[in-house]
Amino acid sequence: MEDVASRAGVSRALVSLVMRNSPKVSERSRIAVLEAAEELGYRRNLMAHHLASRRTMTIGLVLNDLHNPFFAEMTDGIHEAALEAGYRIVINTGLRNRAGEKAAVDTFLEFRTDGIILVGSELSADELETLASETNLVVAARVSTADSYDTVSIDDRLGARMVVDHLANLGHRHIAHIDGGPGAGARRRREGYKAAMVQRGLSEHVRIVAGEYSEHAGTAGVDRLLSDGETPTAIFAANDLMATGVLNRLQSRGLRVPEDVSLVGFDNTAAAALHQMSLTTVDQPCELLGQLAARYLIERLDEERKDAVHELLTPSLVCRSTSGPVTRRAPAKNR
Repeated sequence: MEDVASRAGVSRALVSLVMRNSPKVSERSRIAVLEAAEELGYRRNLMAHHLASRRTMTIGLVLNDLHNPFFAEMTDGIHEAALEAGYRIVINTGLRNRAGEKAAVDTFLEFRTDGIILVGSELSADELETLASETNLVVAARVSTADSYDTVSIDDRLGARMVVDHLANLGHRHIAHIDGGPGAGARRRREGYKAAMVQRGLSEHVRIVAGEYSEHAGTAGVDRLLSDGETPTAIFAANDLMATGVLNRLQSRGLRVPEDVSLVGFDNTAAAALHQMSLTTVDQPCELLGQLAARYLIERLDEERKDAVHELLTPSLVCRSTSGPVTRRAPAKNR
């Protein structure tokens, strides 16, 4: 800063004001300082500034899985809201397991980010409570009533009930579900599926195959469903990524979608709307969820809000080409 001040012919204090985008600096002085900084290759030392201000103006974002487009689309909303408020986003991944998520969180704690947003967290309730005692915390895509941190999510149970109602109204009774394992919202989607099947008088047709939020799990789930010699007339995949694997496997086994098997996913990612897939799915407003997560964290940082906020949005069903009327009344034999 001394070098920049000398080159521009101004005081070091004025250089500091320019680097902090202070409105108290004339345009002429601002240009002189910025030109001098560019000539000298100067970059502001944010670490030194943060030590002095005790704020880093950064938010740590931990995504459960970088391969899932749902997380990428939610990140857009988080990034937009953070930039608008003057914060920067630093991204890490939990690698779809608790150990990886804890390591990512520890990294952000060590770097003293002002707060952390967890998307699709698999940490236990106790671990989240402990984390909230160490930093400002918002958990997205997971439901909680905790008093120490905020949450934003959709009603996963309602979304699953919408799927079953949609398929039942098309005449389906043999509706199977490939679940999302330990993934965020998976348990509630599974519960919603079971409750809706019972409510529709289809409890004897409840079939749940264990899975996870991955394309491979969708492929494996179809193989398991067909291994007993019976093919359901409809499959509810716990997310769109899994539904991609389901669709590929059904087609490779010679089954037509939706003529032989209807398919419904969950998330309504951009890929679901592609003509080649045209997936019926439950819509999560990913960008809005991300914006709310960032805004709630920034409220905690800038306004020092302490009371927890728990936002639960209502999902909707987007009907496309992979679901249609049932064409057979009993499970077909395995092809």
